[in-house]
Amino acid sequence: MIEGNYFNDNSDLQLHFRTIRWKEIVEAYEADFFDNRRFQETGDDRFSMAPGSLEDAMDFYRSILESAGEFAGKKIAPHVAELDRQGLSFKAGRVEFPPRLLEIVEEARQAGLQPTGLSREYGGLGLPWTVRAFFTEMMYRVDAALTIAIGCINLAEIIERNAEPSMRERWIPALAGGEFACAMGLSEPDHGSDLPGLRTKARPASEEEKKHFAEFAGEESERLYILEGTKRFISQGCGTGDKPAILLLLARTGSPESGARGLSFFLVNSNYAKVAGIEKKMGLHASPTCEIVLEQTPGLLIGEPGLGLIRYTMGMLNGARMGITQQSVGLSTAAFEEARKYANERTQFRRTLSEIPAVAQMLEDMESQIQAMRCLQFEGARAMDLYYWRGDHLRRQGGTEKDIKGDTIIRYWEKLASILTPISKFYCSESCVAITGKAVQIHGGAGFTEDYDVARMYRDSRIVTIYDGTSQIQVNAAIGGILNGMGPQGFLREYMDCEWDHFDSAETGTLDEMRNLFDASVVAFRQLASEERERRAHLLVEGAARLLCSMLYYRSTLRLQDEERRQRLDLCMNYQNDCLAFMAGLQKRLSFGQ
Repeated sequence: MIEGNYFNDNSDLQLHFRTIRWKEIVEAYEADFFDNRRFQETGDDRFSMAPGSLEDAMDFYRSILESAGEFAGKKIAPHVAELDRQGLSFKAGRVEFPPRLLEIVEEARQAGLQPTGLSREYGGLGLPWTVRAFFTEMMYRVDAALTIAIGCINLAEIIERNAEPSMRERWIPALAGGEFACAMGLSEPDHGSDLPGLRTKARPASEEEKKHFAEFAGEESERLYILEGTKRFISQGCGTGDKPAILLLLARTGSPESGARGLSFFLVNSNYAKVAGIEKKMGLHASPTCEIVLEQTPGLLIGEPGLGLIRYTMGMLNGARMGITQQSVGLSTAAFEEARKYANERTQFRRTLSEIPAVAQMLEDMESQIQAMRCLQFEGARAMDLYYWRGDHLRRQGGTEKDIKGDTIIRYWEKLASILTPISKFYCSESCVAITGKAVQIHGGAGFTEDYDVARMYRDSRIVTIYDGTSQIQVNAAIGGILNGMGPQGFLREYMDCEWDHFDSAETGTLDEMRNLFDASVVAFRQLASEERERRAHLLVEGAARLLCSMLYYRSTLRLQDEERRQRLDLCMNYQNDCLAFMAGLQKRLSFGQ
């Protein structure tokens, strides 16, 4: 696998780091540099790295990304193929990990690269979504299995945002310090995407049970419940090595008829649960996907009863979708770089593969598509930053929930994030499967063997369209925002109009034509019968994704100069021309369906 610094050696990541509107991101996350002021006033080491200015923030973020790029490309990359071959084993109720995997996770902990999503107050790095997009993409480029093992503790964000202060203070520093792994337990044997139908039950603990589980409950004995049920497809549910997992589980506290409103969220230590087995998977061989059995298992209620799905899980959806978007971009980048290297080195018919026009076109298409996906990735992260943190700052200043819900800035960016994140997850994950497939194709027969990394990458790619909501679920989540948003006074139309106002009309002919075709496609889609709309919704969502990618890709060229801009415009036009052909076909296909 290609080694190096995955941040410094990636010219497109460098371009985005230079051109992202960092002032708005830093202001959204760091606010009035509150953490830095806390350090100046108290000397508390938790805040010693907190930036005190825009320049400090930029330096801090860059140093984290350079360290992560070095760790991914030099510490992890040499071992990925062997770890995939070794895989995991399950013996006597325990998951056995390759020793080198455990060593790498520990090295990441010691390097301070684990708690990216946890605040400095609880021992985390304190990084905005935009910085985490860089970080996560690079880590997923090297290997998804290790990235999950290292980064799973960041699922504890749901504790930080929703648990009582005493629970946050007890569990989050321990997670940030690497004492536990963390896992999300949503799916069950008979319920995957159908979360409102979950059957795992939770009841309040009796006084005797409170005494029996007093060590686990600590000061939260009144929040102690007893859980019964089975969870399936739980990544890292067994913990990592000798470190148990904190399981964040949905369980039913209401009647079966209460549906989504009868589900609550719980914190469970995996030492009190049983790992029934691990899945034998197509890919991610070094990542344990567990079946967890809960029998008289103690759990601590997080937040309010009945809000586990409708508020807490749904509140984390945008972040989960962006995480898989970043995984898709990272894996696509890895496959492309391996394919380009092979094509530049492999000689056939007295020339390298990269000199054969058909292969050269494949590589150009892959590169331009990845750059377009990355533009969408960063716009989704930007939208997340500009709404997610503002509410926290308003609360700190004494704002009420009514103030937060009525804040126009929060409402605007949250609405945009709710549109962009399912579109991003759908389009980038589906594109990832296609791009890794092309990488195998460029390797020819060698790509079909396990001698080259692209075989593993292709196997690993097949999960990104499935977990954290299948592509079909993402289509359902996106289609309403697209249809309503593209109305005469629609939000998505307003957002695109604002971007178009900054464009050079002499350069946007193809983009304008795409937008006109998409408008016609929306009209045609509205005229379809209900069942036909369901059948064809994925086409309209892909059209929206391609239009947004094309728009953002072009926008990314505007701050560049001379030869750098010309080269990027050429790749941008390559992508736009492909999208224009898709859009013309989309309009015809939807019209034919009438």
